[in-house]
Amino acid sequence: MQSKTLFIGASLLAAAGCATVATGPQAIDWTKVPATRVAMFYPGQSSYQWLRSAGHKGAAKETQRGDACTSCHDDSEEEQTQGGKIISGKHPLEPQAAAVKGKAGHIEVKVQAAYDAKNAYLRFEWKTAQKHPGNDYPGYRFDGKEWKPYGHMRLTPNVLAGKTPAIYENRMSIMLDDGKVPGFANQGCWQTCHDSERDMPKAPTKDEVAANPLLGGVLKKSDVRKYLPASRNDANDWRSGKSVEEIARLKADGQFLELMQWRAHRTDKIGAADDGYVLEYRNFDQGVNPFTSNLDGKTKQPKFMFDAAKFGSKAMVAGDYGKKEMVLVKGMNAVPFDPNAGWKEGDILPQYVLSAEDSKGSAADNKAIGSWKDGVQTVVFIRPLGLANADDKALKAGGVYHVGFAVHDDNMTGRGHYVSYVRTLGLGAKADIQAVKLD
Repeated sequence: MQSKTLFIGASLLAAAGCATVATGPQAIDWTKVPATRVAMFYPGQSSYQWLRSAGHKGAAKETQRGDACTSCHDDSEEEQTQGGKIISGKHPLEPQAAAVKGKAGHIEVKVQAAYDAKNAYLRFEWKTAQKHPGNDYPGYRFDGKEWKPYGHMRLTPNVLAGKTPAIYENRMSIMLDDGKVPGFANQGCWQTCHDSERDMPKAPTKDEVAANPLLGGVLKKSDVRKYLPASRNDANDWRSGKSVEEIARLKADGQFLELMQWRAHRTDKIGAADDGYVLEYRNFDQGVNPFTSNLDGKTKQPKFMFDAAKFGSKAMVAGDYGKKEMVLVKGMNAVPFDPNAGWKEGDILPQYVLSAEDSKGSAADNKAIGSWKDGVQTVVFIRPLGLANADDKALKAGGVYHVGFAVHDDNMTGRGHYVSYVRTLGLGAKADIQAVKLD
């Protein structure tokens, strides 16, 4: 297992809430909790629109009328073969087959669940593609004059062209609904994935997004990400966003999806997990995230560098990726950036800085504990019960929820992930994944 000397013990307990963690996942005997094995497959550029097109042979009409994906894809063996077909290089859903050559078409994830009076605990375990923890992340590289982005995920043009290396963190995501989002129970995350999103066949330009009243005008975004059909006047047209008032009413009615993400680089080392939701965009909850940008927008220089006394040097270099745990954490191994520290060409600093203390509000609800050993990643999400925030789905004992899972690994983000069909999660109630009540 890669060392976590800086982050485990008292520091991790403090980050995740000492009282909760000490009596929660660390006290659970997971060998006594039933496990559900979920086959997750590589979806390529399949989308809400593709499922309803002639390309989805023999099932377009059924999908249009709202039939469940599993009404056709009804066994785990088929789930395992689907991804292999898409990633084979002979399928139109993966136009960048060379970039994913050798990648597995599917993976299996072991899922377990438990709960007590305060929290729900969701444990995931899977074999990773890399032979090291997937906690690398793109950085800012000093070229002798300026700090410029270095590295990106595997499917980006600069990586495909060999201009920058493939570098990205592993992630585990949970999408959850309490029955209020039309279509999710049957078609899961395909309700949120559209042809207009990043790395998809009809992704608009930054200028087109900037000119859009909702995305560019109200939200100040530069690309299209996950959205629900109900947030558009035409579900097939990303440009047709409803008014702010209409979207607010949808949110107040609970017509949004919970999105929780554990990130190997940006949340793991402080015992955290994102808290977000999907409606008109893939949003973060109100408050402050566990991670923030490490680039000063005015000076175009990093905000923090490594404390050489703790990290071993003030910066990293390209050869450190995959060998060192290069995570910048305030209060642990980060100090304010010194522009006169004798920077050399090739020095690299992380693009994000983490802080458990600065994270607050609804965005800080979720905690998580991750570990990687011998090629196997384990993550335990800790989700408080009964949250009353406007951007959260409240979990409660006896409740049944629809969930979909996604795993990003092998330097992937965006669509380059593995996904599951919808499962049900029950907290002490009958479901595909049944959470065990803790004594």
